[in-house]
Parts: sequence; structure tokens; C-alpha cells
Amino acid sequence: MKFDHTHFRQALLRTPFHDRFVELSTTEEWMAWNTYKVPRVVDKLPTEYFAVRSGCAVMDLTPMEKYRISGRGARDYLDRLVTRDISKLKAGRVTYVVWCNDEGKVIDDGTVFQLGENDYRLCAQHHQFDWLLMSARGFDVDIQVETHDVAALAVQGPTSWSVLAAAGISNLEQLKPFGIADLRCGDIPVTVSRTGYTGDLGYELWMDPANALQVWDAIFSVQGQYDIHAMGLSALEMVRIEAGFIMPGFDFNTAEATIRNGYDRSPFEVGLGWVVNLDKGHFTGRKALLAEKSRPAKRRLTKIVVDGNKPVGEAFIYDGKNGKQTGEIKCATWSPILKANLALADIEFINGRLPAQLWARIDYQRELKWHSAWAECHSHSKPFYVPEYRSATPPMRY
Repeated sequence: MKFDHTHFRQALLRTPFHDRFVELSTTEEWMAWNTYKVPRVVDKLPTEYFAVRSGCAVMDLTPMEKYRISGRGARDYLDRLVTRDISKLKAGRVTYVVWCNDEGKVIDDGTVFQLGENDYRLCAQHHQFDWLLMSARGFDVDIQVETHDVAALAVQGPTSWSVLAAAGISNLEQLKPFGIADLRCGDIPVTVSRTGYTGDLGYELWMDPANALQVWDAIFSVQGQYDIHAMGLSALEMVRIEAGFIMPGFDFNTAEATIRNGYDRSPFEVGLGWVVNLDKGHFTGRKALLAEKSRPAKRRLTKIVVDGNKPVGEAFIYDGKNGKQTGEIKCATWSPILKANLALADIEFINGRLPAQLWARIDYQRELKWHSAWAECHSHSKPFYVPEYRSATPPMRY
């Protein structure tokens, strides 16, 4: 993407889909994401939430950091970078990864797309170009930033496959979860991955910015046939908590952003031990993670359900009602579909184990006066919401 020499006069960039969101916006509720202006809420938050869970929601993914990694040493480089063993990753597949510093603390998480032989795309939440370049020393690899050169849409919800098929994107029925396919929307080339951040059936579309509005218009041309809504980041926050997905920099401090010692977190401490393969060979942070694995756990980012229906917000967690403070809630939402208060909480362990009784002290305001209430919490090891149709291949047609 080429920037006009007066680009500094515009505080935030506009994605290729910006004008369509402006046309649909009734709230003018915008926010910054990776130097881009994106909607927090487009129209109504409940409408956007239920579009994901009962219809089809479309969200702008263009601001996501995207890096093209290629060359003869690309696989060896990525295997050295991330904690997960990607030796079996094949062309046309995606996998979730996390990478750490030498102390075994999380720098960021993301997804690796193998687009072809020795050709990968790494998507991340935060800017990682400097770290990727430093980590590339000694490898025959080329790393390019393509954040501004690839437009992206998330199309999520139980009718997402049906919507995309009706919009003219064919041959999606056999695309399995975490699969990639180079397809066409009419005459427009589009790369489609069966991925998403909602925990529902969904796809992500990657395209040339010059073709972005044509793809958008094709999707929304079938709105009379299907219930389709544009979605902002507030609805995404609700559904990603339901799915049990974490967000670095919000649910925990990342290694490169932490100011004080001891406030960063390892993959084990944020519940990502399942993507740490200590037996795959050397990778950045392996020595520290081996040592940590041999010791009793000190803390975990834990999925909890909080009793009651009071908005939780940022609450403290205690070992027993009126007991010792042992943690704090990092993110929370009321789940309309599960009718429960869901949260992710950073909780200190006792002798390597989660405290037996967890209580949250919820502070809330009524008539300009602050009150406190206690609510019991119940830990969950699995995602809160996992619809059966999410991984079905072919998906259900509506």
C-alpha cells in the first residue's frame, strides 16, 4: 500500500471496507486498532452478537498484523521461533502458535498459514516485525510486512457457509477446519481459510484491497435471503470469551510490553501449555519452559463462571469468601446464549493447585454510591460454548 505524503494529517488509516461501515453505522462508535479506524459497535451490540450465534456476522480483519515468510529456511525459522511443533504442517493448512523470549515469557500468539512450499503467512495481534527480523539471523528466509497489502474479512456464524456459497464462492463444502483454499468470488480471486476468533462456524477471506468492496457487496447482496450484519469489536469480545480465546496485551501482559519484573506470563501460566512441544528440539524460551514445567504451577489464566447476573467487570478473586486475595478477573461478559457470567481470571495457585473455593468480590455503583457483593466462582477446563455444527464438514446448509 502506498501512502500519500500528507498521510500524517489523518490520525488513523481507513481500511478498504471503511466506507461500507460508515454507511451502516448508527452509533459512530469507533476505535483504533493497529493504526486503523474500526467500529466498536456498528448498529446495536445485541444484534451483532446474535448475528454470530444465530446468523452471519461480517467483521473487518484488515488491521491484523500480517507477515509473509518465505525462503528455503522458512520452516526451520518458524520452528525455531514458535513453541509448537510445526514439522507436520502442510500446504493448505493453518495452525495456532505462540512465541516467547529467552525467559519463556509470551511475546504474542497468532496463526501460521502454509500457503505453499516454503511460503507462509504469520498473523499476529501486535506489531512483531522487529522481533521476527532479530530471530531470523542465520536463516535463509525473507520476511515482508503485508498488513496493508492484504484486505481481510471474517464471515462468522451458523449460516456463514450458506451466505458465502450464495454470494458466489463455490467449492467450500469440503474445506475442513483450519484449511485454506484459493477460490473465486465471481471473477475475483479470494483466499478462504476456515478459521475465526468466535468459536463458531466461520471463514476468513483474504484479498487484494482493490477487490475488497466487490467482495463485500457480493456478500451483502444476499442479505434478503440471509440475516447478515456487520460486526464491531465489542461483539467479538463477547464471543471470544464464550469460546475461551485469550487476547495478549489485554488478558495478560506480553513480554515486550511489561514494565515491571514478574508481570509477564509464560504459555503455561496463560493456559497455552498445549501448544508447547518441549520435545521437538530447540526453540526460543525452551530452556526456561523446561525448568518451569518441572516446578509446581504458580498461577493460571483460568476460565470461570461467576454466580449471579451482576456485571462482573474487573473484580478480585479470593480463596474463600472473605479469604485471602488470590487473583483478579481480566475479562468478563454476560453470555446471552448461556445465561451466565463468564470470565477469564489470573489466579495464584496454592501448592501447585487451584484454590478449592473461588469467590469474586464485585464492586458496583447504584445511585452514585458504591456497593460490594460476593459471588461464588466455578472453574472450567473447556471452552464455555462449543456448537456441534462448528467442525462439521460439509457444514449444515440453511
